[in-house]
Amino acid sequence: MKHIYLFFVLCMISAPALAQLSLVEVARDLDRPVFVTHAGDGSGRLFIVESRGKIRILDSDGNLRVEPFLDIGGLLEIINGEQGLLGLAFHPEYADVGAAGEGKFFVNYTGVGGGTRIAEYRISADDLNRADPDSARIVMFFDQPFPVHNGGWIGFGPDGYLYIASGDGGGQGDPFNNASQLDVMLGKIHRIDTDAGDGFPADPDHNYEIPSDNPFVNTPGAAESIWAYGLRNPWRASFDRENGDLWIADVGFQSWEEVNHNQGNVGGYFYGWRCREGAHAFTDCGTTGWTDPQYEYGHGADGCSVTGGYVYRGCQLGEAYQGMYFFSDFCSGDIWALDSSNGYNRTTELQSGLRAASFGEDEDGELYVVDFDFGTDGKVFKIINLSNPDLNKNGIPDGCDEPPCPADLTGDGELNFFDISAFLSAFSEMDTVADFDGNGVFNFFDVSAFLAAFSAGCP
Repeated sequence: MKHIYLFFVLCMISAPALAQLSLVEVARDLDRPVFVTHAGDGSGRLFIVESRGKIRILDSDGNLRVEPFLDIGGLLEIINGEQGLLGLAFHPEYADVGAAGEGKFFVNYTGVGGGTRIAEYRISADDLNRADPDSARIVMFFDQPFPVHNGGWIGFGPDGYLYIASGDGGGQGDPFNNASQLDVMLGKIHRIDTDAGDGFPADPDHNYEIPSDNPFVNTPGAAESIWAYGLRNPWRASFDRENGDLWIADVGFQSWEEVNHNQGNVGGYFYGWRCREGAHAFTDCGTTGWTDPQYEYGHGADGCSVTGGYVYRGCQLGEAYQGMYFFSDFCSGDIWALDSSNGYNRTTELQSGLRAASFGEDEDGELYVVDFDFGTDGKVFKIINLSNPDLNKNGIPDGCDEPPCPADLTGDGELNFFDISAFLSAFSEMDTVADFDGNGVFNFFDVSAFLAAFSAGCP
């Protein structure tokens, strides 16, 4: 499917205080999509996670491939909408020939019996658009007492370690007090080394090594994989690709949603649940010394279930958005930007009306949002800025993604008579495609600029 450039200027953006961002649909007809990411391999592909078990590829031309990259639907247990295939992370060395992580990626899913599995897979030896389903290796397993609050996010940090978010296991108010106990895997962020070997040779459910600087190494009774604890349902987290800060959006219970900003990604923080909901007392959990969130909002008009996103480090939205943390709420669909340099001031960028299940980044740091659907009408949108004053004739800011061959008007990768014909036709009709100097006037200078680009050839 080609890009559907139906610009969601979502004119639900009614208040003048709102920003000028919009959405453009890039994929549709998805089966319960919950995440989108890239492989870091220079291919320009996006990988879309469908919670019923498929990973779909959106290729660099905007086509959603019919054949999935991977289908593990037969391994899943799905009782409700919070279970299934929930997370995907490509190894940082995925595209590095001969490296330890070459061709490896990891998934987070709830398998038969409801427990969480973190599994490693490898790319197919003869097809870059297919994973090898027989290459599966369970890296981590932990049980889930209820079919909710599974966490689901996984991601590699700038240190090369795999981080895993687990929810408290469900039940109202964390009835087993899982999140605050260091001998329980639930309600945590875990940090493991997937390359160093197996630190648990007698345990088939744990096939990884513990980084020596994890905060609870040698703590009696503690699960040494724990990096942070006291979380209710950290549905989505992310690392700032510029400075390595860890951002965790933790879904609240009765009243408060929270965003935690861990500057420098320091291990050992206790984020408070179930002692605290947001920055407010909830009930006793037998632990003190919690770290309250940097930002919270109450249930009501803003929504009821936070969806974590990313710090923007792309180019196309413009300089004003650099360093802003984008996030949303599944219930309201509002998309916000949080400014950590200005007291975590929040601005509403879009009132999208989407079931915003997740955000995602492409290789260039541009942002996407996933619209969940309980059927097969899920979608993925790219966040764009049509009001950026630096937009060129192709709708992309100058210096971001300048087309490598602007005179290739037919888009076939070659320069020939058909491109000249296309230019002359567009020029006679005063089509913006022929406005090669971008000044809105069609004259000799456009012809000269086209001929110069044609003479330069394609890279």
